Amino acid sequence: MLGEVLLAASRNKRARRAVSRFPLTRRVVDRFVAGEQTIDAVTATRRLADLGLMSTIDHLGEEVRDTGAAVETTKAYVRLLEALRPLGFGDRAEVSVKLSAVGQALDDGMALDHAQRICEAARENGSTVTLDMEDHTTVDSTLAILRALRTDFPDTGVAIQSYLFRSEADCRDLRDSRVRLVKGAYDEPASVAYQRGSEVDRAYVRCLKVLMSGTGYPMIATHDDRLITIAETLADGRPGYEFQMLYGIRTDKQLALARSGANVRVYVPYGDDWYGYFMRRLAERPANVTFFLRSLGGK
Repeated sequence: MLGEVLLAASRNKRARRAVSRFPLTRRVVDRFVAGEQTIDAVTATRRLADLGLMSTIDHLGEEVRDTGAAVETTKAYVRLLEALRPLGFGDRAEVSVKLSAVGQALDDGMALDHAQRICEAARENGSTVTLDMEDHTTVDSTLAILRALRTDFPDTGVAIQSYLFRSEADCRDLRDSRVRLVKGAYDEPASVAYQRGSEVDRAYVRCLKVLMSGTGYPMIATHDDRLITIAETLADGRPGYEFQMLYGIRTDKQLALARSGANVRVYVPYGDDWYGYFMRRLAERPANVTFFLRSLGGK
């Protein structure tokens, strides 16, 4: 129930204004968001690299319904990639892109054009792009844009959400590609998505088995120890896969996996449009809510 309330709040403008006014909110957000400027994202990426961790960087924002804003988001990604280029990280520092932030809600052609520009900038770094997946109404559009991008940028990845009924079939179609498997963080109706955590977990394992049976590159995005163990068992020496975790969450586990020899990539969000992302992180784990409340109390 708490998760449902927080997910609803993630899209509520009045709730956004209220949360943003808390004087200590910024301190809490700093745990989950690298900062607001390009230099903040670059600094976080360098720090993670020093710890043996890879990065996928997200310029925060979604559901853009203004052409100018979509253009600015695209430019922000290009500036970020240009700032990373001298560091020579290659594919150890990629970017994650929400298509709705670059014009998907306005026109698929616009979103594709902007995504191509970002992919071109990433390729100059020896890196790549992963398309984030948003709510179920955008899945077909996102996969169509993915197919178009892969004509020139075959290593472009995509996130698939296990809680959607359709995702196991999507994984079969994409099992020879780069796929980030996530549970899902949007408030989806029972007509299209599993509602209970146990059902989502079982669906995650089914999707994971499909991806591990292919020739692609599974990106296992979870903080769940059980699912991590299952993934390691299914991989059984398979070299081409990685774990992904969120910036600021289970840092100890990230480091432990990396020290054990696993490939670990951290999802690094930055930018000033942090509210929706922040609220979804709270919804995903009760421990995050506890951290937030303790911080508001000055503890």
